[in-house]
Amino acid sequence: MGIELRERWSGQPLWARWVLAGYLIGFLEGSCVHILDLARDGIHAYASFPQASLQVFFVSLAMLDPLVAVLVGLVRREGIWLASAVMVTDVFANWWGNRHWLQDDPAQLVWLSPITLFGLFVVAFFLPLHRAVVRTRVAQP
Repeated sequence: MGIELRERWSGQPLWARWVLAGYLIGFLEGSCVHILDLARDGIHAYASFPQASLQVFFVSLAMLDPLVAVLVGLVRREGIWLASAVMVTDVFANWWGNRHWLQDDPAQLVWLSPITLFGLFVVAFFLPLHRAVVRTRVAQP
């Protein structure tokens, strides 16, 4: 497994390895945040969001973020698909859940900037990264 994994990473173009590393860093950071939130406050960690669906989604990120990190670390195309789906949903949920605070205090935009920028990064590289990973997997015997 170790040699195969090394070959998967080394078989990627340099830009793709950097993007994969960026995905890994972002999703590992997200994993830590959501796991620490749950460790600190339990399943009510996101009770400040009035919508139960948002609370459930943010709790589920404690499992989805590490899953994405593992799949991306294994250079699996499923990881790239899941990364994009998670980030689109995560950015939307954060903006929707914080819309009331944003209306009252637009300075709250500062707190949404990192997740929004990371979401844009993931989505912007979705197609080229997916193509690179699929092309490399097909090229390998």
